[in-house]
This record gives sequence, C-alpha cells and structure tokens, in this order.
Amino acid sequence: MPSDLPPRCAACAARGMALCDGLRGAALAALHDIGRRRRLSAGQAFGWSGDPASHCANLVSGVLKVSRVEADGGVQIVGLLYPGDFVGMLFAERSVDTIAALSDADLCVYPRVALEALLVRHPAAGRLLLRRTMATLGEVRRWMPMLARARAEARIAALLVDMARRGEVARDEAFHLPLSRAAMAEALGLAVETVSRHMTAFQQDGLIALSGLRGVRLLDPVRLAQIAG
Repeated sequence: MPSDLPPRCAACAARGMALCDGLRGAALAALHDIGRRRRLSAGQAFGWSGDPASHCANLVSGVLKVSRVEADGGVQIVGLLYPGDFVGMLFAERSVDTIAALSDADLCVYPRVALEALLVRHPAAGRLLLRRTMATLGEVRRWMPMLARARAEARIAALLVDMARRGEVARDEAFHLPLSRAAMAEALGLAVETVSRHMTAFQQDGLIALSGLRGVRLLDPVRLAQIAG
C-alpha cells in the first residue's frame, strides 16, 4: 500500500473496489476526514424509504439489500449491494429505497451534504463516483430479472453464480457464502427449507460442493448458469 494513505484507508479490505481507490492526495485526505466506520448487524437498516437522506457510504464488508414498497403495499427486494458498492443517493433530500443488512456489514459512512461539497471541490472524485454509481445501478438492474424467474432452483442458481462473479471467484475455487440460508431465502422470496433442499440437490447432482455452513465451490458453473436461464 502507498505510504501516504491514512491508516484506516490502508487497512480497508474494500479499498481496491470502492470510490476511494482512484483518489490520492488532497481528495483522499478530504474523503477520509469526513468518513467514519459504522457496523450494521444483520437485519439492521442503513436508511428507510422516505426518510431524510442524511448519509452515503462505501460498503466495506457484508451484503446489503435494497427494497422498495410496491403500489399494493408489498415490499420487493430490488437489488443487493456487495463490498465496494456505493450506498445511498447524492443530491436527494429523501431516500427512495430502504437499505438494510442481510448479513453483518461494515461501512465507511459520509454525511451526504459534506460529500457533495467535497465533490464540488474535487471534480475528479465526482467523475469517479459517477462511474462507481453507474456500475452499482447496473448490478441492481440485474436483480429484477433474477427474481422474475418462476422456478426456485433458477433463482438459487442465479444467486450462486452472481455471488461468485461479484466475489471474483476463479473457476473451481472454494469461497465463503456471504449470506446464510435464511438470508438467501429472504433475498429470493423463498422459504428457507426450499433453499436448503435445492442446495442439497445441487450438491448431489455434482454442481456444487458444500463444506461447513458457508463454504461452497461451483463445480459446474456453466450448468448452473444454464439452470439460472
């Protein structure tokens, strides 16, 4: 790591993926000065739809869900956020979506107004954030077709492939699932028993290998992608 990085930035596991990755010097120092770390427990909200949009953040670890209230009053998960993703909206007085932790999560949190002022002073940071935000929106847009899949096994296969892709997992490489079975079920709108049953079936069919509570290896990612549709 460069020696001029603030200690908190140098030790950040998401630095290579987050907004601050492309910043140096005064811009990085200014971002560091307005940021603070925040820990969310699974189930805890970062912000509620309709509430004042007081803060934004970089997600350092864990997984967040983005949900929206539909016209009929139902709640629909519209996306997942992974480490390196930007959390929240700039230049918006109120939050459009509810953002909550699906797993324990760490964030680097910034007051929204202070971050907006920083972007005015450091245009390069603004351009970088725009690229990061557009990438995050693109990932969120991938979520709706995933939920539109009618079959439970297609949803679960799509989520496994997506988590491996977002985690940049190499073929046949084992990785730690960032979500419990219960959190996977919540994200996909399924029962926990359904998720567990299909995970077991995937293992019996030689598509994945499970180890412990969260260890998994995609043995046949091509076939999983085909199941996902």
